[in-house]
Amino acid sequence: MRVLLDSSGWIEFFTDGPLADRYAAYFTPRYQLITPTIVLYEVYKKIKREKGEETALLFAGRLNGTEVVQLTESIALLAADVSLRHGLAMADAIVYATARDQEAEVVTGDADLKDLPGVVYVR
Repeated sequence: MRVLLDSSGWIEFFTDGPLADRYAAYFTPRYQLITPTIVLYEVYKKIKREKGEETALLFAGRLNGTEVVQLTESIALLAADVSLRHGLAMADAIVYATARDQEAEVVTGDADLKDLPGVVYVR
């Protein structure tokens, strides 16, 4: 099963937050994790700001161990349509559009995505 773990999930897992175990369940051979480049950006930025560059690079390496999906023209256009249809911010729209394009479920703690088809909301 293809799964896109969004930024909130990776950050929760890396910082050992209260929901870390729920996200850890997706780090098994049953799931093929995909990561949009915008998630790599968001996770690296937040971890670097809070824990420093060395830790941020270490965690970025973990994300690079998944299938990293580039923002293509078709995903960008789909993201714009999704943003207009559902009132999503740019990053959320790109995450959701990437999942749709890659036939993956989104696993997230982001309430803005929770009611969309193909989203597993973790809380």
